[in-house]
Amino acid sequence: MRATVIHAPHDIRVEEVPDAAVQQPTDVILRVLRACICGSDLWAYRGETARQPGQRIGHEFLGVVEEAGTEVSGFTPGDLVVAPFVWSDGTCEYCSAGLQTSCPRGGFWGSVGSDGGQGEAVRVPFADGTLVKLPADAASDDRLLTALLALSDVLGTGHHAAVGAGVTRGTTVAVVGDGAVGLCGVLAAKRLGAERIIALGRHETRTDIARTFGATDVVAERGEAAVEAVRELTGGGGAHAVIEAVGTEQSMRTAVGITRDGGAIGYVGVPHGSGTGLDLSVMFDRNISLRGGVAPVRAYIPELLPDVLDGSLDPSPVFDLSVGLDGVPAGYRAMDERTALKVLVKP
Repeated sequence: MRATVIHAPHDIRVEEVPDAAVQQPTDVILRVLRACICGSDLWAYRGETARQPGQRIGHEFLGVVEEAGTEVSGFTPGDLVVAPFVWSDGTCEYCSAGLQTSCPRGGFWGSVGSDGGQGEAVRVPFADGTLVKLPADAASDDRLLTALLALSDVLGTGHHAAVGAGVTRGTTVAVVGDGAVGLCGVLAAKRLGAERIIALGRHETRTDIARTFGATDVVAERGEAAVEAVRELTGGGGAHAVIEAVGTEQSMRTAVGITRDGGAIGYVGVPHGSGTGLDLSVMFDRNISLRGGVAPVRAYIPELLPDVLDGSLDPSPVFDLSVGLDGVPAGYRAMDERTALKVLVKP
């Protein structure tokens, strides 16, 4: 089979690799119908996170079950399913608590020895605890299939940030970051009833999507100027809930600066750079809470799936470039150069 591998910074290739095969009775083999490139994949692409030469890459995908191990009870060949960006056994205390990302037997797609999502097929460990079944007729609806793909990561991650930030009906929310996760954070905040949503971003095509998703205001400034702009929009107080979807020191400082006293920050931007941007004494004095981290999207899929299916929640506009498997290296370049927001892969 063919799959995407990374050999070195800026060296992404699509190569022949061993066919995905059942190794444990709890595995299924999934033929990939849709995958995509994540902003977090770019840290490996740029050499900011280490990868072994030839390691698989990609963690967002959905597809059709081709083969099921003897102990798999929930899925049979032909089922259309979506995979969250980690696998989990579904039985441990963390999985039972809705924190599948901490499952001791879980793991991330594309980690050493595992398949990545940007390929023709994937071996899925612990299929019963990992996968979520989708309606079969969704496979023939291209827009819906694309929207459902967002359940594998960005939609659930944006929702996780909104939940962490304490978004409720009537609140004012600010979203730091205009990438796919930040935009899905806008969508999640709207779904949870936010009255006002301030999107921070400099790219007009992205902030246009933010407005479509429910943003009421856009702030293009950065740093202290952004803090001043948000505070002016909020009568000096700041936002009740802030979604941090970037992960840099500056973005976190901005998030703290625009949070109302007694408010909360939901952080889901993968941390990178020289520091956290957090001043605990400031947060202590102003009673600012911080919640978030890696999103247990498997816990959120059952809640979000019905809204995606009925069209009331449509994250598909975050995918603005579509490529076949051979086009994946060009897709990485496009996202790295910011000529694409999020690249859809159709193997």
